[in-house]
Amino acid sequence: MSVLASLTSTLRTVCSTLTGAVGFAIVLVVMVCAIFAPWVATHNPDALDVMNRFAGPSGAHWFGTDHLGRDLFSRMVHGASVAMQIAILAIGMALTLGTALGILAAYLPARSERFILIVFDVISSFPSLVLALAVVAVLGPSTGIVVVIVAVTLVPHFGRVARSQTLTLKSAPFLEAERILGASWPRLVFFHVLPNILGPLVILASMDIPVVITIEAGLSFLGLGVRPPLASWGTLIQDGYTYISQTWVPVVVSSVALGLATLGFTLFGEALRDAVDPRIGRER
Repeated sequence: MSVLASLTSTLRTVCSTLTGAVGFAIVLVVMVCAIFAPWVATHNPDALDVMNRFAGPSGAHWFGTDHLGRDLFSRMVHGASVAMQIAILAIGMALTLGTALGILAAYLPARSERFILIVFDVISSFPSLVLALAVVAVLGPSTGIVVVIVAVTLVPHFGRVARSQTLTLKSAPFLEAERILGASWPRLVFFHVLPNILGPLVILASMDIPVVITIEAGLSFLGLGVRPPLASWGTLIQDGYTYISQTWVPVVVSSVALGLATLGFTLFGEALRDAVDPRIGRER
């Protein structure tokens, strides 16, 4: 109950500000669309109806249809599901690997720690989108490759935060007491260090979600990300841009969905950060 009460208190603090409430509302809508996409959008997003292509908004098709007669509302909703799946997988991989390397670097000898930090610097020197373009151009477009590339580029973010938090915590009196009592290194890490450094890492993960969504949309727009006929906001924008002379609705709908999603997660992440560390909010 204490964990539930803490989460409820944090969400109440987040929603106490206008930006936090707006961000939480947008995030909630995106998550509902992503999780319950087959129920929110009753049309098959891949169903073709060429005779009804470029149809305007109507009761049957709320946002109209695209150049192949596919329902735009259904494709937009399923695009949210694709975006969130890629974001959660990529950030989950980056969070796990980055946290492990960061904690390891804090406990390793100076030379080994320096090597890990150099690896972080090398990865960070490549912009995520540029690295993704280079790898996808060599290996070919694939959703799995996009997830792995984005995860690798985010590892240094989590690794540096995990290392700095662990360095601050490793000399704490309660950890010294555990060592004196004979606690093993895995027990110290999993039962004491990790729970105490997880908060900042989760906040960082929430603020990286819009970054991943934008990278995936950019690669899909260039034809190097999600492969058709799978719905993606990037491919929706690309298809709409190609046929913008026939109708402007696909471009506007998919661009607004992408913009609102990134805005919502950004506002929610900033409000969550301020709620967890009130000193930041006062400084701002």
